[in-house]
Amino acid sequence: MKDEMPAGNDRQQTAVFTTEAVRFEVDGKTTLHPLDISFNAGEISGLIGHNGSGKSTLIKLLARQIQPTGGRILFDGIAAGSYDMRAFARAVAYLPQDTSSAGGMTVEELVACGRYPWHGALGRFTDLDREKVETAMKLAHVDTLAGRMVETLSGGERQRVWIAMLVAQDSRCLLLDEPTSALDIAHQMEILGLVRELCRTKDLSVILVLHDINIAAHFCDHLHALKHGHLIAKGASQSLMKEETLHMIYGANMGVTAHPVHGTPLAYVI
Repeated sequence: MKDEMPAGNDRQQTAVFTTEAVRFEVDGKTTLHPLDISFNAGEISGLIGHNGSGKSTLIKLLARQIQPTGGRILFDGIAAGSYDMRAFARAVAYLPQDTSSAGGMTVEELVACGRYPWHGALGRFTDLDREKVETAMKLAHVDTLAGRMVETLSGGERQRVWIAMLVAQDSRCLLLDEPTSALDIAHQMEILGLVRELCRTKDLSVILVLHDINIAAHFCDHLHALKHGHLIAKGASQSLMKEETLHMIYGANMGVTAHPVHGTPLAYVI
């Protein structure tokens, strides 16, 4: 594995998630080979790589949507599988790649679903729950849409509502599987800008799957690159923006230039 972490960066970080030799097999095929990864608390960590590299599998494992074939996953230094499901949901919120249309629900009703881990199916919806829902809608900038039916919203609006639901869940860690895959570039920047804003203002830890390397490098603090189920590169986002590293990750001839406005590295296919 190629570690692109700049030399001399010895600042101690607290890990929110750690995998220890985690692997996953399905139908006799190995999707993830033993992985040892630490994701820093309070940061945005991106999973990058080509299609089929194991990114979505890894984030599903972290979210406890599927169980590893071997190894173990730690959350806050404790085996993730040892948490009661509701206790885990109070700490970790997961947004899958494919979300339902939430047909027949208003924006406020969908966001309120984020409170389920706190009161259960039969529990009473309290004033605190209502406060959390209202705050989440304001933070995600969907409070003006509260009475709208979810299916009438644009793709960008709908995605902000789903993120508001995660915020209402009041978790400390967000796991997002390609949250911008169906959005145009303007809405991609809007959604990821919102995620970064929430990470900073609420001190959240975020782990997300992204395809576009330039967007990933722009919004993420650290990147972890997978290829054929192996971790092949990791480090501060800008440190991976090198021609040889990008070629290793994507298998394409790529160049890197300076952004004309920001001066940050910008990748392109040759």
